[in-house]
Amino acid sequence: MGEETAHIQPGIEPDIERRPRGWRHSATWVYLVMLVASAVALAVSFILSADTLKLARNPNQQLGCDVNAVLSCSTVAQSWQAEIVKFGGLSYPNAFFGIAAESVFVTIAVIGLARIAVPRWFAACTWLGGLAALAYSYWLTSQSLFVIQALCPWCMVLMFSTTIQFIALSHATVVVQELPPRKEGMARGLDTYYRLNYDLMVDVVWILALLAIIMVKDGPMIFR
Repeated sequence: MGEETAHIQPGIEPDIERRPRGWRHSATWVYLVMLVASAVALAVSFILSADTLKLARNPNQQLGCDVNAVLSCSTVAQSWQAEIVKFGGLSYPNAFFGIAAESVFVTIAVIGLARIAVPRWFAACTWLGGLAALAYSYWLTSQSLFVIQALCPWCMVLMFSTTIQFIALSHATVVVQELPPRKEGMARGLDTYYRLNYDLMVDVVWILALLAIIMVKDGPMIFR
């Protein structure tokens, strides 16, 4: 009888058993997904910035992504929604801010891959920043779909990459950074959500829903 046995109340399992395990929940995987998505978003932001400069030099120039009346980067780029920040009498294209923001997210993903510990406040602010970027991207997409009545192919790529970036960032915030703190009831629910891979199902439905909205709204016109 020399062995000691831990006394656990019936129906309550140790916290370690409730936490997500496996390669999908490792820091390497979630931050790698975030890095790829952020790098794609950064590259697209550079392309959009270059297109903006082309139009500034020659407003009548047709861009390579001007396919038809619906798929038209120049139509979107020449709308007021493409330059909502104004300061000192000048307006600044959204793509310029995309370069700045996505550079930060690429850096954060690299920090995560390097397993560098960050304060909880930093992880929380990072998630809020990702949420703000996602909300801004969705607002711009809604403006393209329902107000401007034109779609920019590069903007669509940016929107989907920002969505995947936020999905990976949220995953990392919960399973790697362990926010919210494990003493809170919400944390246990999130652990179950990821441990049982419900997130994978939700993410697939999320992406398909975005595609469905675009196809229902402009599908017939896109392929003309």
